[in-house]
Formats: sequence, structure tokens, C-alpha cells
Amino acid sequence: QVQLVESGGGLVQPGGSLRLSCAASGIIFNDYTMGWYRQAQGKQRELVASILSGGSTAYAGSVKGRFTISRGSAKSLVYLQMNSLKPEDTAVYYCNYNRRGLQYWGQGTQVTVSS
Repeated sequence: QVQLVESGGGLVQPGGSLRLSCAASGIIFNDYTMGWYRQAQGKQRELVASILSGGSTAYAGSVKGRFTISRGSAKSLVYLQMNSLKPEDTAVYYCNYNRRGLQYWGQGTQVTVSS
């Protein structure tokens, strides 16, 4: 059974940094995509960053150059390093695992950027 557990959210001032972590269990380590999504209040969930099993990464235009997705030495860990945070980055951030059309989600972690 796939389980995804996010951590690392919190309150940060504009311009600050946070690193989110996603610990995955029960996943198959080939032909998959892991990603970070976010959902701000009153808005649709959107893809922030993704990493393929081969290591390729992709980013939403709004975070390119500020956020970095990476995997730990244990491929079951995925990180989202967020720098130069802006108030508009405030949202619940979700970890996602997608393999051949089957998707799994974590419970989400709140990120609030405010002075």
C-alpha cells in the first residue's frame, strides 16, 4: 500500500526559505513520477514541480528558479526546497506519486508566507 507523508511546512516571512519532505512507502521505483502540488484557498490544485524516475525535473513557471525538487539517496524521499518565498506561495502543499495512471496523495502540509 502506497503511503506518502509530508513534513516541513510552516510560517515563514517573505523572502525566506522552507524545505518540504515527502517520505514514501510501498512505491515501485521505476516508471513513476513524483511531484509536489499546492492548493491555495479558493483555488484549484496546481502542479508545482515534478521528478521522473529517471531524474528529469519540471517546474511551474511561477516557481522556476526559486524552487528545487530533488530525491534523497533513498529514492523514497523527495524534497522541495523553496527559496525567495512570496505571499502568493501560501497554500497546502501535497506530495503525489503517479505510476501508470494510478495516483496517490499525501495528507498535505500548510505553507504560509506572511510578515
